[in-house]
Amino acid sequence: MTRYFTIGRKLTHSYSKIIHREFGRYDFDLLEFEPEAARDFILSDRYDGITITIPYKQLALELCDSVSPEAARIGCVNTIVRDRQGRRHGYNTDYNGFLFMARAAGIDFTAAKVLILGSGGTSLTARTVVGDHGAREIVIVSREGKVNYRNLLELHADAETIINTTPVGMYPNTTDCLLDLTPFRQLRGVLDVIYNPMRTRLTQQARNLGLAYGDGLKMLVAQALYAMEYFLQEKQQEALVHKVCAAVRSQTVNIVLVGMAGCGKSSIGRRVAQALQREFLDLDEAVVAEAGMSIPEIFASEGEAGFRRREKSAVAAAGKRSNLVIASGGGAILDSENRYNLAQNGFIYHILREVDKLPVQAGRPLSTDRERVRRMAAEREPLYRQIRDAAIDNNHGLEAAVATVIAAYHDNVMGL
Repeated sequence: MTRYFTIGRKLTHSYSKIIHREFGRYDFDLLEFEPEAARDFILSDRYDGITITIPYKQLALELCDSVSPEAARIGCVNTIVRDRQGRRHGYNTDYNGFLFMARAAGIDFTAAKVLILGSGGTSLTARTVVGDHGAREIVIVSREGKVNYRNLLELHADAETIINTTPVGMYPNTTDCLLDLTPFRQLRGVLDVIYNPMRTRLTQQARNLGLAYGDGLKMLVAQALYAMEYFLQEKQQEALVHKVCAAVRSQTVNIVLVGMAGCGKSSIGRRVAQALQREFLDLDEAVVAEAGMSIPEIFASEGEAGFRRREKSAVAAAGKRSNLVIASGGGAILDSENRYNLAQNGFIYHILREVDKLPVQAGRPLSTDRERVRRMAAEREPLYRQIRDAAIDNNHGLEAAVATVIAAYHDNVMGL
């Protein structure tokens, strides 16, 4: 029986098992080790092939009997295959995985000035790929290096590509971000090796600025595909990367419904969740449950500011979860942090309903007269447009809207 694993120190949030099982060619599992145990395992005969993650890639290089040219140049190994004589052959599939991610995002390094955030093992991979593919200038940025986050703008505001190779912004610390991209006026593209969440604060900024950007899932799946080629000694079709990315995201990404109060988010969301066998979360209901008061009661005792604080907390918690159908409050998108949190791990669907069909009633503190509803709709429309992945018409019946959300979601997943 062949034995394949990913080894690392902390693998709680690893997608590697899901990815290799989606390939469907062999059994695959995750193994966590402390340093000495990791060394012992790599030197043992308890596996046929392994992929190696943080912090053991340089250790793996030291323990191999032979290493590929890419691994030797980069200085770390992320894949080991044992041959029939027990010799350990090391490879670095992160190189081609990183290149796949960049090409999928439409980012070309030729003659570009590239900033690489971070100085660890993944930074070594990135700088090797970027250098091999014609970058004009490569600048390494680290907290205490010659170029750091204090002097970066003064020295290198003319960067054309920015690559994050650090864990800053990774789950669960998804609000963290190293840079504000706005001052980089010549910036054309952003790559972030993080894959959880789907959209980091960095790539969300790139998206909002209309820049090319790529996330780490394509790199992760591509490097796993290239590792499988070494495991099985056979060439694989790169189209499989897109198929597996879609399969992974379909198990993790949220469906988030936004729109004016009374547009049908909750009704549509419940039906979508039922159809896709997902948990449904109504954020207004979550706020009410946590407060032990109705929304009118919260407004009466704490004002709109108090309600928005409670709503922001509910949005932050929901945004870190996965595989949900979420109905947001109509005004949640007014807060920029809420927009980031809803979009970080979710496709956003803007539910459209004619303003004159929206309910006006006392139970909705901000929707008590028609003219006010019209004003709010006009004010919020640009934010709904900014955040949405698709618009869903809910003027022609519930069933049609539900079907449109599900179809749009499948299109978004397959388009990753």
